[in-house]
Amino acid sequence: MADPSSISTIDDDDEGGLRRSITGKQLFFYTLGDVLGSGIYVLIGLVAAAVGGAFWIAFAVGVSIAAITGTAYAELVTKYPQAAGAALYVNKAFGSRALTFLITVSFLSASFAAAGSLAGGFASYFATLWASPPTLLVTLLFILVLTVVNFIGITESVVMNMVMAFIEIFGLLIVLFIAIWHIAAGDADFAILTEFDTGGTNWALAILAGVALSFFAMTGFENTANVAEETIDPHRSFPRSLIGGMITAGVIYVLVSMAAALTVPVDDLAGSEAALLEVVKSGILPISSDFMETLFSIIALIAITNTTLVAIVTQPRILYGMANEDVVPGVFAKIHPTRRSPWVGLLFSGLVVGLLLVVGTVAPEVEGTSIVERLALVTVVFLLFIYALVIVSCLKLRGKDEDERAFRANTPLLLVGLAGNLAILAWSVYDDPTSLLWCAGLVAVGVVLFLVEYFFGKSNRPPGVERGEPTTESRGDL
Repeated sequence: MADPSSISTIDDDDEGGLRRSITGKQLFFYTLGDVLGSGIYVLIGLVAAAVGGAFWIAFAVGVSIAAITGTAYAELVTKYPQAAGAALYVNKAFGSRALTFLITVSFLSASFAAAGSLAGGFASYFATLWASPPTLLVTLLFILVLTVVNFIGITESVVMNMVMAFIEIFGLLIVLFIAIWHIAAGDADFAILTEFDTGGTNWALAILAGVALSFFAMTGFENTANVAEETIDPHRSFPRSLIGGMITAGVIYVLVSMAAALTVPVDDLAGSEAALLEVVKSGILPISSDFMETLFSIIALIAITNTTLVAIVTQPRILYGMANEDVVPGVFAKIHPTRRSPWVGLLFSGLVVGLLLVVGTVAPEVEGTSIVERLALVTVVFLLFIYALVIVSCLKLRGKDEDERAFRANTPLLLVGLAGNLAILAWSVYDDPTSLLWCAGLVAVGVVLFLVEYFFGKSNRPPGVERGEPTTESRGDL
């Protein structure tokens, strides 16, 4: 890992950096697309099961805490407009190689777990189109196909992200339209929106449990920091686009949650692995239910595929960067000579996610938690830890590297956000201590790679090339 002092802020006029081409509007939709991913397609039934008809409150609370966390990212991005994210901010604040390594491994682990959870959600919607293949086979083939696509070569673009965001929004608009039709017909019972069915659990704790699950749907905004170097006038664009995109996604989530509760019995939502599909299958619209079910399943599959692909694109590139810093074995810095993809890291990432899916398929027989819920909770635990440290870093870096262009987040709100992240983290661990074992297992993978490099690795860099600087052979279109 590079020495903390070697990480410097890139000036806006640095011609050697990445080309600034992303406008404020594009960044808004990039954020919206990242946040408004597949989480609500996959997890809304689990949140309904935890809270009852008032489960929209869990989404509202989760949205609020995530948006506050987003203001910390907005402040730090305007001070350090670099494509490094949380690892850079923690490094700047604490100057600790160990902590920076832990943050990086936690982010990588969260990406592994998220991909596994989304693969489980993909299998649930896929089963509505073709129920014959075993779920584990579907999930493994899903990850394999995306891994192969990534190997062939993917150039991520903001325009493509915007297109996928519109498809995801269209699917959610179908749910909202069904609810409006239902309300207009006078069949909606608004009392359901204030009902709690917590199985004897205190309603406040039930909401906290629901927030822990719903928070998975609000993650993704942290990826926006990675395009800081490619954004035009980030000091002005980032705060408005990042926070605006998060709030827009949050409002849509709350409205969709209400729509689902108003149109389908909560028990049906809670018992479904593809809960939003229950809204479409309700027969409220005077359109063929079979057609609507097929259409919505395809939209959901596209949304889940898009979000999972982003995770799979990220994983080998984190390993690539860590290898170039001599933190993990140098083999992860290898680039395929023709496809220009980090193929070793990609293969390793696919194997790790595949192993998670295999273990996650067997584990429910022992611990009684579905693979989607298990890996979503593991993802949330990792990200809450990262978010809390980012807020602390934001507060600790106050007064440093600031100028008149820097955005400044509201301090009392940041403290509320910190308390919220820690409260959800504490409850998640208390309510499901098994998640720590899964987290420890994933962190152990990173530690093992570090130890292998530390004791057996030998840098193959030509003389004069500094650690952390890619060699000519390793440079590629990543």
